[in-house]
Amino acid sequence: MNKKIILVIAVVATAIGVGLVMRWGAGSRMDAPAGKAAELLAEAKKSELQGDLLGAKNMYQQLVGEFPNARPVMDWQKKIEDLTMRLLFSPVITAKSVEYEVKPGDSLEKIAREHKTTVELIKRSNNLSSENIFPGKKLKVWTAPFSVVVDKSQNTLILKSDEEIFKTYTIASGTNNSTPVGTFKIIEKLVNPPWYKPGGGMAPPGSPENILGTRWMGLNKEGYGIHGTTEPKSLGTQSTAGCIRMLNAEVEELYGIVPQGTEVTIVD
Repeated sequence: MNKKIILVIAVVATAIGVGLVMRWGAGSRMDAPAGKAAELLAEAKKSELQGDLLGAKNMYQQLVGEFPNARPVMDWQKKIEDLTMRLLFSPVITAKSVEYEVKPGDSLEKIAREHKTTVELIKRSNNLSSENIFPGKKLKVWTAPFSVVVDKSQNTLILKSDEEIFKTYTIASGTNNSTPVGTFKIIEKLVNPPWYKPGGGMAPPGSPENILGTRWMGLNKEGYGIHGTTEPKSLGTQSTAGCIRMLNAEVEELYGIVPQGTEVTIVD
């Protein structure tokens, strides 16, 4: 990185820090920590601009830990989720992933199965445009289990690994609180699923009548699952027959991350 770019980064980071102090306001009870928080925020922004996503995430986590009552804390938490997802989809090796060297006879499907991850996640985190791999190639492979928590009262779906929150999605749940409560597992995954209507007949993939959208993740409770939608305006409400409905682009993202066997906990 040349000196001119580094200078620009430093100026931007300093300006952000000054802006934070002004946002909290002189004479407020936040005056004392605002200076340190501004420094941490400036460092976080600088790290992100330099491509150090892990360093930036650590700085935001420090901000949230040291200043949990600060007015911008919700913004910091959202930034942590954003950086966490960007790290997940990048080649950067983290504590929950490994560098795997491809062996003769390997395929992405085999590697994904052995590490309990998905082919889609391996491809995306290694910027692969196809499934063609060769012995000796090094790949980032995710190794930690994911879990999903659905909160019906908030109509949110949270993607987690251990206790770390990766992303919070807005969903639609069952009318009259009809989505079942409990702990389940994803036992079926389908791309562009057909929808078999309750009264008979089938709506094919892509049909405006197909309420399942572009993905289906069936749970080990017959008839229930996580799927896309043809009614995005319904998200954030209790409006389904009991399933968990997501925006198509977001259910596609989730589908590519979580393998079969992923635990799904649904709470009131």
